[in-house]
Amino acid sequence: AHSEQLANICQYSTHPAFSPAERAALDFALAASTVPNAVNSSIIENLHQHWDDGEIVEILGVISYFGFLNRWHDSMGTTIESGALSAAEKHLAKHGWTPGKHAQTEHSS
Repeated sequence: AHSEQLANICQYSTHPAFSPAERAALDFALAASTVPNAVNSSIIENLHQHWDDGEIVEILGVISYFGFLNRWHDSMGTTIESGALSAAEKHLAKHGWTPGKHAQTEHSS
């Protein structure tokens, strides 16, 4: 992703920095990562307009992998490394994101 996309990720569905294919993939990611799963036929149809079956499998693989990592790190209270923390603070804090229990502390390892 380029910096304009990172700066406008929360507006991906309308911001011109995102292509229709990227919007379809991000819609899929949000729906697939929701509990309960919110993927519906409209999302799948839109996805198939931009991606082939193999690419969709790869996209879902990434969604699933990060879903696993999010649950693991949230359960374990893993601290966020400084580079990722800086990027998140730059691009996500304005949307209300905070590191919460994942912030580095003097006792973090």
